[in-house]
Amino acid sequence: MISEIKNIDKNLISKLKQNHYTRRIKSHFLAYGNEYDFCRFYTIKSDNEFVGLVSCFYSSMMISTVMDKTFSNSVLDEISDFILLNKPMSVELEECYSDYITERTQSVYSSEVRTEFRFMTKNILPDLSVEELPKLSDVFEILKKCFPAILSDEHNLWLADTSHRVRRGMSQSFLLDKCTTATIQYIIDGTVLIGNVGTVPEERGKHHARNLLYWIGEKLTKDGFDVRLMARPNRVSYYEEIGFKEIGTDVVLERIN
Repeated sequence: MISEIKNIDKNLISKLKQNHYTRRIKSHFLAYGNEYDFCRFYTIKSDNEFVGLVSCFYSSMMISTVMDKTFSNSVLDEISDFILLNKPMSVELEECYSDYITERTQSVYSSEVRTEFRFMTKNILPDLSVEELPKLSDVFEILKKCFPAILSDEHNLWLADTSHRVRRGMSQSFLLDKCTTATIQYIIDGTVLIGNVGTVPEERGKHHARNLLYWIGEKLTKDGFDVRLMARPNRVSYYEEIGFKEIGTDVVLERIN
């Protein structure tokens, strides 16, 4: 049974496996709690036993399992129906369940393999002029040029969410040479996830992104964080050259439009 929960707390989240999905769910909870319609949480129960948690944040869905628990086929059937009912733009869950869920949602979703990387420090911090507190409006201007699919009306949403998380110490953006940017998507339990990496088209090929990512990896590792990022498999060699090591893969469901 999947039921919305209005009184979610840290104790409930602490029962989940320690992985990316739980950290993402926890970041939503710490940033917004139960106060907003765009951030909802649902418990997954089997025979009245708590086995997993779902977060729906705007158009994305995260699913994580309780430690030492697994989803039965009947639970996966209910999760599939829940996905098809809500139709989020993306769904993230453990790879071991992706084939089953993909088969039952393939009329609406395609599956994309994704690689998780961890930064391996060389203990050499390069001397770069990196802005650690840039104006978020400047960051978004770069992202718009890098990702044409970003719509102009998404500016206020991205700006509001990122600034909200920055104020709570859960996010941070970086800017290099006014042309390359990257943003920490969450800082949870000593782990940092880097995303929104981009360089304006006219400056590509000059190693700006490579240099910035290496600098961020070294800087945050020095500060005591476990630095990670997610990327498509065709980018494995690129990130390994920078200093990121592949540690696993998963599958993301993306709604077909």
